[in-house]
Amino acid sequence: MAEIIVPELAESITEGTISTWFKQVGDTVEKGENVLELETDKVNVEIVSEEAGVISELKAEEGDTVEVGQVVAVIGEGGSAPAEKKEEAPADKKAEETKSEDAAPAEEDESDELVVATPSARKLAREKGIKISDINPTDPRGLVRSQDVENHGNAPAPKAEAKQEAPKQAAPAANAAPEKPVRREKMSRRRQTIAKRLLDVSQNTAMLTTFNEIDMTNVMELRKRKKESFQERNDGTRLGFMSFFTKAATAALRKYPAVNAEIDGADLIYKEFFDVSIAVSTDEGLVVPVVRNTDRKTFAEIENDIASLAKKAKEKKLSLDDMAGGSFTITNGGVFGSLMSTPIINGTQAAILGMHTIQKRPVAVGDDIEIRPMMYIALSYDHRIIDGAESVGFLKTIKELIENPEDLLLEG
Repeated sequence: MAEIIVPELAESITEGTISTWFKQVGDTVEKGENVLELETDKVNVEIVSEEAGVISELKAEEGDTVEVGQVVAVIGEGGSAPAEKKEEAPADKKAEETKSEDAAPAEEDESDELVVATPSARKLAREKGIKISDINPTDPRGLVRSQDVENHGNAPAPKAEAKQEAPKQAAPAANAAPEKPVRREKMSRRRQTIAKRLLDVSQNTAMLTTFNEIDMTNVMELRKRKKESFQERNDGTRLGFMSFFTKAATAALRKYPAVNAEIDGADLIYKEFFDVSIAVSTDEGLVVPVVRNTDRKTFAEIENDIASLAKKAKEKKLSLDDMAGGSFTITNGGVFGSLMSTPIINGTQAAILGMHTIQKRPVAVGDDIEIRPMMYIALSYDHRIIDGAESVGFLKTIKELIENPEDLLLEG
């Protein structure tokens, strides 16, 4: 017999939520095979079996929170699990026969076998004499859980009371608003973590936002001229705007080191490295994987890293290392059409740069009015670390480098 235990994940992660069981009781599992997926505050982790055998017991259900070191499943040798189930069935049946006639149906028929249910839910249904196929699951995927069985058993009493009391109740007022349909859904662990951290940042930092705008004409023309040759030289890598802004932000961080700092008690830690977090949107919210050493990488390397991290985020394959240690963050709401926003600082970092949609607007060029492609940019920053003059200077540096991309290329 062997146990599947939640392994050590990372120093800051002590628990997770079981999002998916890949195996059920009676299933054969090989050594090194994935048994379940665990959702942590940062990433999803697949837990593997250290031994081969047959799943004999699941000690937690999907949606349960489990801690590091907790036993979540038991593996028996060979085909022992099915045999145990067959031996226990007559005993269960005898026990159920001693119950009242209302609890008589204990065996699952063909319709019950088609129902997707957790082992504990089936066991509880047998004990209560309830057909599993008669239970309405609350899980949107149709999975019947033990709480659904409990609720099914309690449901008749309130309904009966309601029928008896109905004639006594006064007719509703003519202008009473009808009850509106709602749908309640438990927040994912990651969404809960995102919510908590955003609230913590807004409550525990002196956050301000400053704005500027960039004329994108020159960088768009440069990109248009060079994108084909860039793609040919770099094995199909596309030249996007993110590499320009990442390089510009890195140059600005060199010039204004306070923007690359953080508070630790009574100390300021000035980070002498440039690991830029890039916000990526997923179904469960924003994640911020990190592009390392942006001061030493080429435009092509940065574009490759961003594309690779974005793909891993969409496929829920980001590792804890992919997410840890960023010193500054860039978020691009412009891909969704955002014209202007005030982004919230990421964790303990001092600032975050917000990019927005490119929109043609009339602007003054010398003494003339011209239509130019313009982008608003925003810097949200912790005023405890960064002074107003530094925040304005930081954005101005980015503006100047993007509007004169040849200078940006000289920055490396």
